[in-house]
Amino acid sequence: MMQVVTAQGVNEAAQYIKERISVQPQIGLIMGSGLGVLGEHLENAVVIPYDQIPHFPISTVEGHAGELMIGMLSGKPVVLMRGRFHMYEGYGPELTAFPVRVMKALGVSSLLVTNAAGGINLHFASGNLMLISDHINLTGKSPLIGPNEESFGPRFPDMSEAYSTRLRKLAMEVAKEEDISLQEGVYVGLLGPSYETPAEIRMLRTLGADAVGMSTVAEVIAARHAGLEVVGLSCISNMAAGILDQPLSHSEVMETTERVKSQFLGLVTSLIARI
Repeated sequence: MMQVVTAQGVNEAAQYIKERISVQPQIGLIMGSGLGVLGEHLENAVVIPYDQIPHFPISTVEGHAGELMIGMLSGKPVVLMRGRFHMYEGYGPELTAFPVRVMKALGVSSLLVTNAAGGINLHFASGNLMLISDHINLTGKSPLIGPNEESFGPRFPDMSEAYSTRLRKLAMEVAKEEDISLQEGVYVGLLGPSYETPAEIRMLRTLGADAVGMSTVAEVIAARHAGLEVVGLSCISNMAAGILDQPLSHSEVMETTERVKSQFLGLVTSLIARI
């Protein structure tokens, strides 16, 4: 059942946060499975558990801390989500994207989304970082379904540059300067929570996908609807079904994100400094 997200609800959540912080965040950060470690690098951080923020959903997935952090990172005021919401948890797309609209109300103009994803491109390997060039939404859902709230954005938002060309170029420059190997490719979002079958992975590769996951697309649609500039990074935490002769597990995802933590932190902190 669709839950309507109202401007009043967004503003109430934003007001609750504003009363507890002393900086206005410019950049929003959404951290995927095992990637919330970035939060430990925020300076003068104010930490607000999701369950204290009016109208906020609650994260239920291992590897997602479930708290909002506001502070300084690489000299920039940021708001960081340690843990996100997924449609497979039972939330509608309008709720998974709710925090993005709250970020906009807080004054955020740029959004960095990260996720752990399965590698579909046969040239990728577990542990690679992938800059998202575009996405394919195969969840069958959108956070924009229902009456359009004009204060959020237009009825029919343009998605021809879902992921900012400017910020992608910046990310590539930073990776080169930091000597970090960075792949680039198309992310496909599915509903989950089961991993894909080998036949589904072959289909997705035919469609032009390089990596697959169960998040991100609803948040990015809402961000572009709100006029935010978006850049996205996937940690290729495992190769997708049928590529390697081994079963898939969430523990492998967590192990891989831990292994590439230093590269991920180096790339993101340097990128934030340049946005």
